[in-house]
Amino acid sequence: MNVMYVVAIGSIAALIYAACMFVRVKGQPEGSAGMIKISTAVRKGAGAYLRRQYLGVGIFFAVVFIILLCMAFGGFLSYFTPFAFLTGGFFSGLSGFIGMRTATMANCRTAEGASRSLNKGLKVAFSAGSVMGFTVVGLGLLDLTIWYFILNTVFHSLPETERITQITANMLTFGMGASSMALFARVGGGIFTKAADVGADLVGKVEAGIPEDDPRNPAVIADNVGDNVGDVAGMGADLYESYVGSIVSTAALAVAAGFGVKGVAVPMMLAAFGVIASIIGTFFVKTKEDASQKNLLKALRLGTYISAVLVVAGAYVIIRLLLPEHIGIYAAVLSGLVAGVLIGAITEYFTSDSYRPTRDLASSSETGAATVIISGLSLGMLSTVAPVIIVGVSVLISYYCSGGNADFNMGLYGVGVSAVGMLSTLGITLATDAYGPIADNAGGIAEMTHMPPEVRNRTDALDSLGNTTAATGKGFAIGSAALTALALIASYIDKVKQLNPDIALNLTITNPTVLIGLFIGGMLPFLFAALTMDAVGKAAQSIVVEVRRQFKEIKGLMEGKAEPDYAACVDMCTKSAQKLMLAPALIAVIIPIVVGLLLGVNGVAGLLAGNTVTGFVLAVMMANSGGAWDNAKKYIESGAHGGKGSDQHKAAVVGDTVGDPFKDTSGPSINILIKLTSMVSIVFAGLIVAVHLL
Repeated sequence: MNVMYVVAIGSIAALIYAACMFVRVKGQPEGSAGMIKISTAVRKGAGAYLRRQYLGVGIFFAVVFIILLCMAFGGFLSYFTPFAFLTGGFFSGLSGFIGMRTATMANCRTAEGASRSLNKGLKVAFSAGSVMGFTVVGLGLLDLTIWYFILNTVFHSLPETERITQITANMLTFGMGASSMALFARVGGGIFTKAADVGADLVGKVEAGIPEDDPRNPAVIADNVGDNVGDVAGMGADLYESYVGSIVSTAALAVAAGFGVKGVAVPMMLAAFGVIASIIGTFFVKTKEDASQKNLLKALRLGTYISAVLVVAGAYVIIRLLLPEHIGIYAAVLSGLVAGVLIGAITEYFTSDSYRPTRDLASSSETGAATVIISGLSLGMLSTVAPVIIVGVSVLISYYCSGGNADFNMGLYGVGVSAVGMLSTLGITLATDAYGPIADNAGGIAEMTHMPPEVRNRTDALDSLGNTTAATGKGFAIGSAALTALALIASYIDKVKQLNPDIALNLTITNPTVLIGLFIGGMLPFLFAALTMDAVGKAAQSIVVEVRRQFKEIKGLMEGKAEPDYAACVDMCTKSAQKLMLAPALIAVIIPIVVGLLLGVNGVAGLLAGNTVTGFVLAVMMANSGGAWDNAKKYIESGAHGGKGSDQHKAAVVGDTVGDPFKDTSGPSINILIKLTSMVSIVFAGLIVAVHLL
C-alpha cells in the first residue's frame, strides 16, 4: 500500500517540524537569574510528578499486558493486541512528556520575549505549543505506520481483501493503550493542577488577600507545575488518543463498508495532508504591539482557518483519486471540519469575556458568590444545546452523503471520516491550546520576579487569550470525542459480528439488557465526575492546611522577608494526585467488562450509547461553566464591577474556584472516559461474546 509511505512522510515531517520549533524556543534568552530559578523549580516539579505517575501507570500497563497475553493464549485476542496496547500507551505518554518538557522550558523565555514585545511573547509561546501539537500528530502517525508495515508483512500471503481486514482489526485494538494512558494523564494531572490552584486561591487570594502568582504563596509553584502536567501533558495524551482512535476506527469501518484498501487509505491520507496544512498555517500566527484580545485571538484563528481551508482543498483531491464513485464522502470531511470550527466558536461565545454570557455572569457578582454559582451553572447547561445540534447535524450529513440510505456500513464510514476531518488540523489546533498554559506560567514568572508593569500587562493579555484558546480547545476535544466514540461504537458492533456472524444482536430500546446498559452508561459519567471532583476537593484540603501552616509558622513570609517551602506543596500534590486518580481511572476499565460479562454484547452496546450521550453533554456543561467563571473573574480584574479586591471580585474568585475542577479535571477527563469504554469493549469483545450470563 504505497499510501502508507505518504503517511510515513507526513509523520516524519511533523516530527522534524516539532524538532525545529524546539530548537527555536531553546535558542531564545531565558531572562534574569530569578526567572531561571523559578522556571527550573517548575520544570523539576513537573518532571518529578511525571516520573512518579509513569511508574504507577507502568505497573497498570504491566498487569493489563499480562491479562491481554493470557486472553491471547485463550484464543480471545490476537497475539498482536498486548504489544499494540503497550506501544499505544508508550507513544501517548511520550507525546505528553515531550510537550511538558518544552512548555516548562518555554515559560521564562515567553516572559523574557514579552519584555521586548507582545508579538515576541506570542511567537515564543506559540512555537512551544507547536512542539506539543506536531509531536502528537507525528508520533500518532508513526505508531500507525509501524504497525501497518509489521502486520502487512505478517499477513502478506493472504489475498488483499482478507489481508486488509486482518490489518485493520488488529490496528483497532492498540487504541486501548493510548486511551488508558490519556485517562491517567488527564485525571492525575487534573487533580494535581486543580488541587494546587484551589489551595493557592483559597488561602492566597481569599484569606490572605495577596495577588495571584504572588511569590509569598507556598502553592504558587505547584500551581504552575499543575498547568503543565494537566493542560499540556494531559491534553497531549488526550488528543493523541482521539487522533489515533478516529483513524483506526474509520479504517476498520472502511473494510465493513466494502471500500477495501482505498477506503482504509482515505483517513490515513487526510491525516498526512493535515500535517502539511497545519505546518503552513503556523506561519500566519503573528500580531502587532498593543493588540486587543480580539486581534490576538484573530492571529491564532487565522492560522487554524488557513489550515482548514487547505484541508478542504486537499480532501477533495484525495477522495476524487481514491474513491471517485463515492464523492459524497467529501461532504463528510467538510461536515467534520465545519463542526469543529462551530463548536470552537460556540465555546468561545459562552466563555470569552468579549461576549454577553460571560459579562452577564460577571455582573451577577453584584449580589454575591451564590448568584455567581447559579448563573455559571445555568450558562454551562445552556451552552450544551448548540454543540449537540452541531454534532447531530454533522452525523446526519456524514451518514447520508456517504451512502447510508443505501448501505448502513457506508454511512457509518462517513461518520468516521467526519471525525478524522475534524481532527485533521490537530497539529495547529493543539498548538493553540498548549500555548495557554505556557502563557499562564509566563505571567506567573513576570509577577514573581517583579518585572515592569508593561511586561505584566503583555503576559496578562497573552494569558487571557490562553484562557479562551484553552476553553475552545476543550470544546474541540469533547466534540471530537463524541464523533470518535460514535465511530468506535460502530466498530464494536462490527467486531462482534466478525467474531460471531450468527450472534443475536437486538439493539432495540425495549430489550431489557440494552435498557439496563443505557442506564448504567448514562450514570457512568456522573460517577466519574463525582470521584474526580471529590479527589480535587480532598487534595486541595491538604494544600490549604499546608499553606496556612507556612503563613503561620514561617516568620516574615507575609512581609516578603522569607521564602516559602514550595517543594512541600509540590510533593503533597503529587502524592495526593497519584493516590486519588486510581478509583476513577479503574472504573472506566472495569465497568464495561463487568457489564459485558453480565449482560452480553447488547448490554455493552447500550452502555456505550448512554455513556456517550450523557458524557458529551456533561463534559460540555462542566468545561464551559468553568471557563466562563474563570474569564468572568478576569473581566472583573480588568476593572469592571469594582475591579480587584472588591466584594464582586471575591464573589467571582469563589466561582472560579468551583469552576477549576469543572473545566480542568472532570470535564476534559469525561471525553476520554467515553472513548476508553468503547476501546475496552472492543478489546474484550471476544471474551464477552464467549462468556456472558444474559
